[in-house]
Amino acid sequence: MYEQVSHSLLNAILDDLKPEIRRQDLRHFYTRLGANFYAIYSLFFKLYGQREDFNEQMLRLVETMAKGYINRSAELEAVDIQREQDHNWFLSQKWVGMALYTTGFADSLADLAVKTPYFQELGVNLVHIMPILMCPTGKSDGGYAVSDFRQIDDRIGNLNDLRQVAEEFKKRDILLTLDIVLNHTSDEHEWAKKAAKGERRYQDYYYIFDNREIPDMFEQSMPEIFPESDPGNFTWNVEMQKWVMTVFHNYQWDLNYSNPEVFIEMLDIILFWANQGVDILRLDAVAFLWKKIGSTCQNERNAHLILQLLKDCCQVTSPGVLFIAEAIVAPVEVIKYFGEDAIIAKECEIAYNATFMSLLWDAIATQNTKLLYQGIKHLPAKLERATWLNYVRCHDDIGFGFDDNDVRAAGYEPFAHRKFLVDYFSGHFEASPARGMVFMRNDETGDARICGSLASLAGLEAASESGDPVKTEIAVNKILLLHSLILSFGGIPLLYNGDALGVVNDYSYQDDPSKSSDNRWIHRPKINWERADLRKKQGTVEYTLFNAMKKMIAIRKETSAFADYNNRELLDVRNEHLLCFLRFNHLRPSERVLVVANFDANPQYLDLEVIAGSGINPYAQFIDLYNGCKPTQYNRQIVLPPYQFYWLTEI
Repeated sequence: MYEQVSHSLLNAILDDLKPEIRRQDLRHFYTRLGANFYAIYSLFFKLYGQREDFNEQMLRLVETMAKGYINRSAELEAVDIQREQDHNWFLSQKWVGMALYTTGFADSLADLAVKTPYFQELGVNLVHIMPILMCPTGKSDGGYAVSDFRQIDDRIGNLNDLRQVAEEFKKRDILLTLDIVLNHTSDEHEWAKKAAKGERRYQDYYYIFDNREIPDMFEQSMPEIFPESDPGNFTWNVEMQKWVMTVFHNYQWDLNYSNPEVFIEMLDIILFWANQGVDILRLDAVAFLWKKIGSTCQNERNAHLILQLLKDCCQVTSPGVLFIAEAIVAPVEVIKYFGEDAIIAKECEIAYNATFMSLLWDAIATQNTKLLYQGIKHLPAKLERATWLNYVRCHDDIGFGFDDNDVRAAGYEPFAHRKFLVDYFSGHFEASPARGMVFMRNDETGDARICGSLASLAGLEAASESGDPVKTEIAVNKILLLHSLILSFGGIPLLYNGDALGVVNDYSYQDDPSKSSDNRWIHRPKINWERADLRKKQGTVEYTLFNAMKKMIAIRKETSAFADYNNRELLDVRNEHLLCFLRFNHLRPSERVLVVANFDANPQYLDLEVIAGSGINPYAQFIDLYNGCKPTQYNRQIVLPPYQFYWLTEI
């Protein structure tokens, strides 16, 4: 779009570019900059147009983008062009992800590169390597308290090791995903150290105050993220004799994005990592990027403008790189992190479907799908060029932040139901097989979250201890049931390290002083590769789980109806123990898969006549894509054994 003021400024900026930038071959850069500049200018002006140095900051912004483009390799530029031509490439059903900590999966980045064949064996082709940047020992928040955004933690490797990982991944068509922590730095970051020594420029990188007057105004409406370990949102810094905003931990200083220098610094860091061969950048804590007195300081309009501006700038320099929004907020809010355009995701192409995850665990605990149905019905439709990350377990805690209206519609009282879930998954509910731990209980609100590995929450740890083969089979079936749904729901399924092997809770964190106060480490295991070899030995739990998931993943990749084009229809089957939805090929709607899952400990019946209105022929015969067999059918009903699923197609 041509707009006189912005393009006049663009011409002036291009004239003022440093000579070393002007001498480069910037053909694609200029084309993309021209196409995106009006949007970039408009967003930058909305955020920073009141500043006297606006034009100077715009020049720095364009120079940063140009530098990022110049440093991009010919190989990565070719990937950019290919993905621009096939802009919906990431909506394909062929993508299956796994999240892991480097030292949980391997000994180091170099060792991870060696173990890459494991991903191919399972069928995983998108790997999210959890934070690997430099962090202080003991004050790392699992890698999310970064002290140097351009240095890899030397305990796990260096930049050359990461490049080797990227090279191995490229050979095998595996997407590399890394974290960028946008909201805060460690208090040991160079910027924070300079601020603490009194440098005004770097104090302006953070929210720093002389007294409690303004912090107290913020606190009136800001919730606490870690009420047990780090209550409040501000920390007194003795060296400065000032208050610093620390929304998460007291050693994590919140960055001040009302300062354009902060935005440009972080853009430069994003482009740096994009140029290391990263395919997807997971943007951490995006809901917190803008702070405003009188608000919760979450999901602010300007936080979205920052993400839109980051996306537009990356479209100029590295358009093949995708963004994941790490925004664990209500569905009505998380959907906004895709962007506002009805077709083009203008912020992040991918977002975590945390609501679906927590709803699945609710169905496991209650053995019914009443709340699961309510939650899915009210999950907002995603944009066309955007997709969910669907997961059962991740590195973080499990929260039960369901909409209270959905909880009531399912027949529960919200407070009592959440208490039941916490009790159930922490093993305090009678007959519960789960072995989880309560995380960050808030005595004032009664809120609490749950930690624990998938296998332990599903009952495999308790079953193994009892030696009861029936209980073991039930736990295994629950694990497979949950994975069958994230693989078929629509979006990119994301497995967690160890879940394909049935790895249970790791209690060794309690002996590590740097981890013992954070029980999330209970579900961040280190893989025992000798035990992992049991995946090749028939009769073991590892063999059963690994090969079942491997089979599911292979079938998913061959099933075009599982691609993500808003091609899912939720079906009400009038059986509160079953979840049922229809997936169809968006180009050939007659190609359909009927997904049905039984969350109950007893056999259940799917009445085909109830869903005949959705085009299902109640007299048809079906075959299950997963096991290749015809399910038991009687009198226009399909029988589902306990904790079983079907991916059904008509014969």
